[in-house]
Amino acid sequence: MQIFLDSANLKEIDEALRWGAIDGVTTNPSLVAKEQRDFLPLIQEICRRVNGPISVETISRDAEGMCAEGRAFAAMHPNVVVKCPLTKEGLTATRRLSSEKIRVNVTLCFSATQALLAAKAGATFISPFVGRLDDISQDGMGLIRQIKAIYAHYQFSTQILVASVRHPLHVVEAAMIGADIATMPLSVLEALIKHPLTDIGLDRFLNDWEQLPEAARQWQQKLSRRPTLERMPS
Repeated sequence: MQIFLDSANLKEIDEALRWGAIDGVTTNPSLVAKEQRDFLPLIQEICRRVNGPISVETISRDAEGMCAEGRAFAAMHPNVVVKCPLTKEGLTATRRLSSEKIRVNVTLCFSATQALLAAKAGATFISPFVGRLDDISQDGMGLIRQIKAIYAHYQFSTQILVASVRHPLHVVEAAMIGADIATMPLSVLEALIKHPLTDIGLDRFLNDWEQLPEAARQWQQKLSRRPTLERMPS
């Protein structure tokens, strides 16, 4: 399963890239607005950093406007994926853009029937919002299971991109179901790394290391001062 960062913050993106933890980025108008920066230069900067799909959302309500924006976004960089909402106009735009070989991420999906229609319209990605369904006492991950089964029955190529991920259990369930991608904020991505037994174990190992005789630990000091090795002759 691929992992995307749901963010438009360059520091967050750089941090996740430093770990080698992400395969792409998803943005939306709310995330972009938080950055208080010019829209196009910000997206271009993300494109320069991330070698993977970068979802950029349209803001028009009609299909003509979505298509015009989508074509402009797609022309910015090969990695850009156009986000269209799961409305009649959004499906119309998805059909047109996908017919032009422009990848579309259909967003704001909350039902299996919506996901079915998005796949039939040619969506590259479908983004079901599991956390928002959980918020209203519906089973967000149950929706992922439904979409996975429907897409498998009919061999749709649309990839399931689990969105509105709130905690690590969402990520685990998405992976166990076989979702293609999960997108999440940096706080959730960081939580995937953490485990109290890892911290306890590391502290114990390092404390034990400090009990060794000084002579046994001198190699570490030498290593930290060691110059970069020159390339060996072939």
